[in-house]
Amino acid sequence: MLTCVIIDDEPLAQEILTGYIGQEPLRLLGCFSNAFEGQAFLKEHAVDVLFLDIEMPEMNGIDFLRSLASPPITVFTTAFRDYAFEGFELGVIDFLLKPISLERFRVAVEKVRDFLALKREDAGLERGDASPGVGREAPEYVFVKSGVERIKLFFAEVTHVQGLKDYAIIHTAAGGRSGKVVIKGSVKHVLPLFPEGAFIRVHKSFIVAKDKIRRIERNRILIGEHQIPIGRNYKEEVERRIRYS
Repeated sequence: MLTCVIIDDEPLAQEILTGYIGQEPLRLLGCFSNAFEGQAFLKEHAVDVLFLDIEMPEMNGIDFLRSLASPPITVFTTAFRDYAFEGFELGVIDFLLKPISLERFRVAVEKVRDFLALKREDAGLERGDASPGVGREAPEYVFVKSGVERIKLFFAEVTHVQGLKDYAIIHTAAGGRSGKVVIKGSVKHVLPLFPEGAFIRVHKSFIVAKDKIRRIERNRILIGEHQIPIGRNYKEEVERRIRYS
């Protein structure tokens, strides 16, 4: 059972989240109305998941998260949609927009559980060669090492990669292993393993497969149900790469 903490200054939000947590395999260790109370608690207790509001008096959730040397896996809970991209910059695993439904809350919890389960497998990447006799210079796959298993992950099946702290979540359209694999390493270190030109870094925390992009809306890329932010420092390069692809 995962342990969790709520930091939110709204009593109604605390009540709703507490009720949802009671319906999931989660154990609530504390519920705090401001960042300073939560900060003191986290200094003394290890917690798996943090449900964190953003707009709070004295210290907001973003500044609070930045103040933590080793924050728990964090889910933002807020009424303000515009903070989603800042959350990705800080390695937040999900962003719940108030009013939060039980169904959407369960999706966030499942993301946390998937990440922790795959992280425990301590997967790594080993670059694969192109198929023999085909004459291709670029590799078609990498081997994912998970425990004693070695699983071939084809680049053509990868839709995007999300960085989360010291790990990268590789999402695929193939559906196997719940459609994602977690590996040790930042986005910066993972990018060179993918074929140059076929994948674009679009954000500090995201890489996308160029051929999987179907829509771009303002500062985000839509791939299936995923909304991927385009970082300010990457927007010009993304537009250039898409325009001349």
